[in-house]
Amino acid sequence: MKNWEKKKIKSFQSDYQKIYNSILDDMDEEMELSDEDEDSPDRSLIEAPVGGCITDNSLSYLKELLRLQVQLVRMQEWVKHTGYKLVILFEGRDAAGKGGVIKRITQRLNPRHFKVVALNAPSEKEKTQWYFQRYIAHLPSAGEMVLFDRSWYNRAGVEKVMGFCTKEEYKEFLNTVPEFERMITRSGIHLVKYWFSISDEEQEFRFNCRINDPLKRWKLSPMDLESRIRWEQYTKAKEVMFAKTHIKEAPWFVVPAVDKKLARLNCISHLLSIVPYEEISMPRVVLPQRKHDENYRRNPTPKELIIPAKYT
Repeated sequence: MKNWEKKKIKSFQSDYQKIYNSILDDMDEEMELSDEDEDSPDRSLIEAPVGGCITDNSLSYLKELLRLQVQLVRMQEWVKHTGYKLVILFEGRDAAGKGGVIKRITQRLNPRHFKVVALNAPSEKEKTQWYFQRYIAHLPSAGEMVLFDRSWYNRAGVEKVMGFCTKEEYKEFLNTVPEFERMITRSGIHLVKYWFSISDEEQEFRFNCRINDPLKRWKLSPMDLESRIRWEQYTKAKEVMFAKTHIKEAPWFVVPAVDKKLARLNCISHLLSIVPYEEISMPRVVLPQRKHDENYRRNPTPKELIIPAKYT
């Protein structure tokens, strides 16, 4: 067999393995969600120490994710109890995995005490406002967590690269954002900034997966396609952003994200390590006995109200 034939076969095998792993990851997500139906998870999974080496074994990943999610629940209870204010920004290239880690962080939390903010393009009215104004409205009250799926850093990335802002607006943003974030932290908000980093080749692969998967095609926007053309411009914009906005009060944390599962676990583990939470003692809950009325009779549900049993 000739060398070029061997290389072609090796490349095919590599691509096949990546597609296989992507399909497995989708299946793992279903397993994660279905695990919510379990009333009695294995206590050994919950109480075991967090951390360690995770291989491609899906069960090992799910066990570690469960342990981390238990700690996230405990962290949220502490945030709620102490009145802590936490803001987490998730930035990175398109298809870097920001949405996936946000989903895993919030999957088991109490939705009354966190919110995910993913703003659309500014309206005509918002375009006339101070740039940061529409983001300020979403900052947390005491005892809340806010997760921004993209943030005010749109101006340092997509707006700069795609020409959606002027050079003067871009320059003003870079000069203003450090002081803006210092104001946020001085107000008592803990601001955490994550950048999810993937390679050129990995983004191309994930975009192709979206193109060919009807369940994921909606994730691919015209702007995503433009971002592929401007890969190097985005890289330069990111480097300038880091140089201008990596401050002591709100540093950047880079998450290597070519491996989705490791990125999720490492990001969650890091978040847990920088929030000074403690376990809150919760009162023991006792389920009360239901009261019974001897004269009560439950009326049958009218048949016309019941949906057809298409699946049995």
